[in-house]
Amino acid sequence: MYNIYHIPGKKIGVTRNLNKRVTEQQGYAPGEYEVLFTSDDINLISNKEIELQKSYGYRKDRTLYKNLFKSNMRINPTEQTSTFPVPINKLKGNLMDNIGLEWETPDYKFKLEKEHIPWIMQNARTSMFNEDRSYIYNKAFYEAFFNLKHNPETKYPTSSKALGVSDRFEQIRQWAEDRGIYAEGNSHTQYVKLMEEAGELAAALLNKDAYEIKDAIGDIVVVLTNLAALEGMQIENCIDAAYNEIANRTGVMQNGTFVKTGVKETL
Repeated sequence: MYNIYHIPGKKIGVTRNLNKRVTEQQGYAPGEYEVLFTSDDINLISNKEIELQKSYGYRKDRTLYKNLFKSNMRINPTEQTSTFPVPINKLKGNLMDNIGLEWETPDYKFKLEKEHIPWIMQNARTSMFNEDRSYIYNKAFYEAFFNLKHNPETKYPTSSKALGVSDRFEQIRQWAEDRGIYAEGNSHTQYVKLMEEAGELAAALLNKDAYEIKDAIGDIVVVLTNLAALEGMQIENCIDAAYNEIANRTGVMQNGTFVKTGVKETL
């Protein structure tokens, strides 16, 4: 999430980490600055920063915020893979900073779009040669988004239209298993992750960002799937148990919320 911050009488700037950028580096406590705007869209945030700097009477930045990071993402393409110069835990932010980046492999030409990022994050692997690098397979990326001949109705050939719901949960569990989440993680860390994703969903709802709403809901489902697995359960069974509990429940809608018959609690 990008934040446009305002230090009254001083400046308007952008950061993804208010504490590090504004408090630690510049010395301003939270009460000494304000957040004017937030968004996950780097193009929107870059243009909004200039607009606000102009409206507040500050000197405009000579370089758009989004262009400050373009040179950081130098992809190394080979015949089989495209390697990113960052580890997986820093990949999403770098991808967001480089929307529109283009690169070529011996067989394919790619242009990074926002809708590609969830797929890349799900399919990226750590380089066996350098743990600070990550990579994807070129053909899989091409088939997922660019080869419309094989999949004219959707850019996602392995979408839930083609897979059963249980198959998708199995894919998630295999993905987590391959990355050591079950071997080295625990329920507590997954719960913290769940709260982080819930926060991202709240921000997306406030910003009415349909893409980020979908992405956040999907991330929450992934985390819940892993949390259930770490507790020795399958999320499919958890869903069944919840549905069996509510299937015959009666009640009424009050202020946009379903209220069970005979109780004041909401579902």
